[in-house]
Amino acid sequence: MEAKASYTRDGTVDLRGRPVLASKTGKWKACAFLVGYEAFERMAFYGIASNLVNYLTTQLHEDTVSSVRNVNNWSGSVWMTPVLGAYIADSYLGRFWTFTISSLIYVTGMMLLTMAVSLKSFKPSCSNGICNKASSSQIAFFYISLYTIAIGSGGTKPNISTFGADQFDDFDPQEKKLKASFFNWWMFSSFLGALVATLGLVYIQENLGWGLGYGIPTAGLILSLFIFYFGTPMYRHKVSKTKSPARDLFQIPIAAYKNRKAHLPSNPSELHEFEPQHYINSGKRQMYHTPIFRFLDKAAIKDGNNMDASLRPPCTVTQVEGTKLVIGMAMIWLVTLIPSTIWAQINTLFVKQGTTLDRSLGQQFHIPAASLGSFVTLSMLLSVPMYDRYFVPLVIAIAIAYAVEVRRMRVIRVHHLNGPKEIVPMSIFWLLPQYVLLGIADVFNAIGLLEFFYDQSPEDMQSLGTTFFTSGIGVGNFLNSFLVTMVDKITGRNGGKSWIGNNLNDCHLDYYYGFLLVISAINLGAFLWASCKYVYKRESVEVKEGCVDLVEGKAIATSPLGLQV
Repeated sequence: MEAKASYTRDGTVDLRGRPVLASKTGKWKACAFLVGYEAFERMAFYGIASNLVNYLTTQLHEDTVSSVRNVNNWSGSVWMTPVLGAYIADSYLGRFWTFTISSLIYVTGMMLLTMAVSLKSFKPSCSNGICNKASSSQIAFFYISLYTIAIGSGGTKPNISTFGADQFDDFDPQEKKLKASFFNWWMFSSFLGALVATLGLVYIQENLGWGLGYGIPTAGLILSLFIFYFGTPMYRHKVSKTKSPARDLFQIPIAAYKNRKAHLPSNPSELHEFEPQHYINSGKRQMYHTPIFRFLDKAAIKDGNNMDASLRPPCTVTQVEGTKLVIGMAMIWLVTLIPSTIWAQINTLFVKQGTTLDRSLGQQFHIPAASLGSFVTLSMLLSVPMYDRYFVPLVIAIAIAYAVEVRRMRVIRVHHLNGPKEIVPMSIFWLLPQYVLLGIADVFNAIGLLEFFYDQSPEDMQSLGTTFFTSGIGVGNFLNSFLVTMVDKITGRNGGKSWIGNNLNDCHLDYYYGFLLVISAINLGAFLWASCKYVYKRESVEVKEGCVDLVEGKAIATSPLGLQV
């Protein structure tokens, strides 16, 4: 009994599939090797994303709309590829091996990108201060580098934080408390990486060279991976209890459709479900029936068409409830797309807006426009203790962005400015409130959403579940790319003045912000409706020792899995 107790109670194993000793693996002795990676990865990502729009316009000489679209498309890809990475991890390779392969792809992309901005043969040539447009091969190499990073990010982003969570045994009360400490430090490392990027790397890129600005995070990322793999003997690995956990998402609706003419019993206890002992033996969690999406319950009818066919038994209530959870989370996901679209302005139009303003701080020092992004991170740090789950601060943020742009246009008219490179006599710190409010809004929204999607995911799909959060940001970036392109085409046709032009001193960016304000207000109402309709999962946790933890209504209280700042 003593020997058995020394092993982890959640069934985790080592890299060779052998049970692991609780005293020699996991906990902080393992997670200490993970936290450093998050800091360097966030530094690398924001070292690129925060100032990419400036690189595209000043170095590759793209126009404003094209650069905004390309930044959004790349950022969208970075946040969407984790869907595939999480699926591969949950269904085939596991988190460790998916992360291992993807991290090598990520580092390869970073090295290629550093070459693209450093070597003369990969950059447009300049003569007497006049630079040629980038050649097709130069553009291709640059974007191949960027999208290699996006592919690598797909396997690292959804798996490294959940792999860190795996190092703590939820069946051990002491380790469960330690998990909260891990998440706090994980968030701190994320914030630290983002701060270094927006305060330090952005300045280095614009003043000391883009190659050095990208080379530093590349070297840091390589170092962090060496540290990560050094800790391999101490890591715990979760064993998947289902060969293809996402299969139910397709099987349940098909089975329900086949049984569409069958009578649905009024008592949910008459639906097909395994005995509790099955879940005790397997270590899985049994989920209890909820009244939402009742049409899916027909997949669990005992005497439905699937039983007549004698091909397979009916689906269980637990399987059906897992599919219901995913559909419910999809409803919440839909109303996060507009906030993610607003968030996409931070690294695109906000930066271009800042380049038109007075950025001087004293006689010699000029603030890089992208450095104001650091105030997003700082405001998040200050707001974490009081976060909630409402989109109100985000609506206020875009309202202030609209008001500031109206004032900037008024200053332009008063001083009769219309040149694309003329500096508006208005301090860049006028943009500070919108950055700060977006930081507060991200704490209010992102932490709660990430925690929500992790908690509400079916047990075997928690990596995939967290990608509801990342994919929402990705689709938001793609949506902003689409909106910018369409607004530019529609408002600029027939010789009209585009709302988003190359010359931000002679366009109507304020109209575009006003448009975003309207759809944000509408989306707020949709979010409140969807959140009121959502039904939280109900499940039990039973172990062979006989401990039963029944959870009803709201999700199990956990800390968020590494806020993606």
